[in-house]
Amino acid sequence: MNLFEKIFNYQIISRLDDSGTFMITSQERAWLKTMLEHPAATAAFPESTLHKLKNVLEQDSTLDFKEHFIEKGRSIEKHVYHPLLRSCRRFILNKSSIVITYRLKGGSTTSAQNGVPYKLEYSMVKKEWYLLWYHLRHRSLMNTRLDHIVSVSEQSTSPEVLVQAFTNIQQILDKLKDQVILEVVNTYNQELSRILYAFSCFEKEVIYDATEQIYTICLSFIANEREYVLSKIRFLGKRVRIIEGDYLKKRMLESSRKALERYRITSPPIKDQHVSSPMDGNRLPMKY
Repeated sequence: MNLFEKIFNYQIISRLDDSGTFMITSQERAWLKTMLEHPAATAAFPESTLHKLKNVLEQDSTLDFKEHFIEKGRSIEKHVYHPLLRSCRRFILNKSSIVITYRLKGGSTTSAQNGVPYKLEYSMVKKEWYLLWYHLRHRSLMNTRLDHIVSVSEQSTSPEVLVQAFTNIQQILDKLKDQVILEVVNTYNQELSRILYAFSCFEKEVIYDATEQIYTICLSFIANEREYVLSKIRFLGKRVRIIEGDYLKKRMLESSRKALERYRITSPPIKDQHVSSPMDGNRLPMKY
């Protein structure tokens, strides 16, 4: 491709971008059509959008995986997308109150409870979506799994009640907020992006000391997320050091002490142990 062809193609692509037109290949269209046949597509898209996409891709062929993949011993499939996600997200964006009915751990079901939703969370460990909401009657924060919600709908509430509810939510969250200060060992400064990626889901502030060439990370999180923060710190190993945060320091010392007690050496050093060689009777050192 010569220089003039490159300039011409760049102008064409720039004009398409300005007009909001996306160019996709035939393989991408085939992949999209295959994905739309998945049962989760009906929950992920509104009916009108799904119908429109299927009409656009009507002339395209689907990808045939049967020749290349053999599925054996299939486990129970858990969909990342939940049917209630769209409606709950709309309630949160509209800052509206809800009436929610949900199942408890014992199997019983609550009556319709009035609340204000403020956040959706996804647990990577349990692979479950949770709705975080404020209980208007009990004035407490609730954490309800979407699978346990029997019904949820929007209700009209006076603006004064909503303003007071969001004020209470912020006050409770401020009381639960915890903070820890981490120092990046300057030997691993080049891995700063990887270290920050490990804490990407938390509020943080990074300070750089040019004199000592040390990065300091001020990490903010909710108190019930301490163990998750600890797991991230352990994952990073000797790359970070806890500077401030008494509870996390105590937990790190406790886990380190338990590990040392579990693996402490009680037998004589390995270099002092020798066994006889079966070949010529000479004594050769052998490590166990």
